[in-house]
Amino acid sequence: MIVSFGVAGLWLVVFAVNFLRDRRLLLNGVYLVLACLFALAGLVFALERLSRTAAEVVVVAVLIAIMLSVAVLAVFLIWNGLIMFRREGRRLGNLLSLLAGLAIVALGLFGFLTERIGWRPLEIVQTSLLRILAYVSFLFVCFLVYSTVYSWVAWQRPIDFIVVLGSALRGTRVPPLLASRLDRAREVFEQEQCRPLLITSGGQGRGEEIPESHAMAEYLVEHGVPADRIRREDRSRSTTENLVFSAQIMQALKPAYRCLIVTNNFHAFRAAMTARRAKVDGQVIGSPTAQYYWPSATLREFVAILVQHRWDNLTVCAVIVAGVILQNL
Repeated sequence: MIVSFGVAGLWLVVFAVNFLRDRRLLLNGVYLVLACLFALAGLVFALERLSRTAAEVVVVAVLIAIMLSVAVLAVFLIWNGLIMFRREGRRLGNLLSLLAGLAIVALGLFGFLTERIGWRPLEIVQTSLLRILAYVSFLFVCFLVYSTVYSWVAWQRPIDFIVVLGSALRGTRVPPLLASRLDRAREVFEQEQCRPLLITSGGQGRGEEIPESHAMAEYLVEHGVPADRIRREDRSRSTTENLVFSAQIMQALKPAYRCLIVTNNFHAFRAAMTARRAKVDGQVIGSPTAQYYWPSATLREFVAILVQHRWDNLTVCAVIVAGVILQNL
């Protein structure tokens, strides 16, 4: 018990130190989740001292809850995926929740068949898949928990600039997803007494009649933001370019700038990680997103982070598979 609480406290200290140094790191989420897991283990050991039966009941209840939650999650993801398919189309990014739900069902069926057949190579594959799934699930929990924590923390004040990240237009029209970002940026602008400059960031993509930044600026002016408080960054084609090119504008106007970056809530933490890599001095806040859109969008963000660190993750997965094979030699 004491050891578990001690380890939990150590991870909490590591989290606090790294959070204060730079809160735009996913590793902070790993430290926080490890602290919580060891603290929960300590609580179970403490309960065991009072009643072994009660501790066993709690452990069994948690395991049952995990199994039930996996089943419920699979159904929810498939349902959400069908909604996304109907409302947003068949692009791969819109189908992630559906694919994830079907993958959970397929893994369950594969495990059932493996138990019935009893063939050792299939058992090795099943064990490997389950351990890889456990690893990815742990990372996803870290991402989800820390994204939430990050969104709770207020930005530093005062700020000199508000950077609004662009997204696809419908011709020349600002769609609801992008309008949500612009409305959030306008709220912050109206709250700030120092009247920061707004930078609308986004170039002209395929199928767009004008650069995103131009449509965004027009939307802000139509909703009461003075035109002289807006700067347009119209060269970027990605989040990284949004931030790099916007930083060039900010540095030219004020080298020692502080900025606040606005995007949708599902994208906020990955945008913060991108800002850190691009050496942009700013934090990120999110704007509301339609509930049906959030699960797939969150999965897309997580997959993007996995791909970004693909060699690290592939190495871990290879070690997991190698370990399972060695155990079964």
